[in-house]
Order: sequence, then structure tokens, then C-alpha cells
Amino acid sequence: MLERFRGFWTKIMSYPADGLLRLGVTPDQVTLVGTLGVSAGALWFYPRGEFFVGTLVITLFVFSDLMDGYMARKTGKSSKWGAFLDSTLDRVGDAAVFGGLVVYYGIGDRETQLGDADLYLWLSLACLVLGNLTSYARARAESLGMTAKGGIAERSDRLVAILVMTGLSGLFDLPVLREITLWALALASLITVFQRMAIVRKQTLANPGLDS
Repeated sequence: MLERFRGFWTKIMSYPADGLLRLGVTPDQVTLVGTLGVSAGALWFYPRGEFFVGTLVITLFVFSDLMDGYMARKTGKSSKWGAFLDSTLDRVGDAAVFGGLVVYYGIGDRETQLGDADLYLWLSLACLVLGNLTSYARARAESLGMTAKGGIAERSDRLVAILVMTGLSGLFDLPVLREITLWALALASLITVFQRMAIVRKQTLANPGLDS
């Protein structure tokens, strides 16, 4: 759903990206700094319950995901290594976001937490694991010569949903926004895993040669 906005944001981010290129910054460096920023923001602010500020910091660095690809294409330095690095570090950043929530519900100040903290700890962990599983399913299918893109909760949808609702939960002191989102993403991610399995199964049935 959110892929339709990628072109718009890529155009916006092309201006700072061009500036970085003039300074001699490489796409790989942007990828690394972006991942470090997302991970640091999630693992420092979220466990402390500072959800609004943490989301602002994370969002600032998330845009590097658009900048590095643009920079690679403009300089003609797109490579399999760059694609591998970008994809791998994207998963590190995603895991850090949900990992920050896991830590918050695990060791945060229980007096400031509403509802069952243990329940939301497990839901955060489920979102982390299932999110990575959906990405693995696609990558594994592609390594076997098939495709497994699609489903109701792709990476960009999951990331935007958790960041927006977590940020709003902190801004308005409404933890229910974050908690509802965790329920929704855990269920949607599980469904997406099965959807991608079904996509691959359909391809193997249609072309038995792929299954050899």
C-alpha cells in the first residue's frame, strides 16, 4: 500500500542526497549511519518510555533507506553488495524498533504501564519474529527462483504503522494506540507468512520443475 508514496518521498530526499554526494559520502555509509541511528533511537528512547521523541529520531534516520538507493542509482554504483547490505541492515533496524518495545515491557517502569505488560512483551516479540519471518520467506523464495512478495502486512506497512502509533501514544499519553497496533501487526504478520507460503506453493504446483 505504501509503495505508491515511495516516488514522492524519494524526490524529496533527493535534495539532501545530492548534497551528501557532493561531500563524497557513499551510499553504503548512508545505509550504515541510518541503521545505527534507527537502532540507537529505538533501543535508547523506547525502553525509557520516551515514545514520541524516540519515534522522531527513528523517523529521521528511516529516510536514509530512500537516500542510499537514490545515491547508488545516480552514481551508477548500484551493486549486489549494496542491495544485500541495505536489505540486511533494514532487518536490523526493524528488529531494533520492536526490540525496544520488548525491553520496555520487560524491564520498564511497571507503575507507568497500563494493562498486562507481560502480554504486550510477548506481542512485541511476536511482531519482531514474524516480521523477520515474512522477510525470510520472500528472500528464500527468490533464492529458489520464485517470488513471494505480497501479503497484507509488508515491511513498509508494518514499520509505518508501529512508528506512527507508537509516536502518537507517547505524544497523547495513550498507550492503547500502541497496544492495539501490536495486536493488529502480530495477526497481520502471521497472516502474511501464510500468504507468502501459499504464493510459493502455487508456483511449485504450476511449474513442478521449480520443486526439483
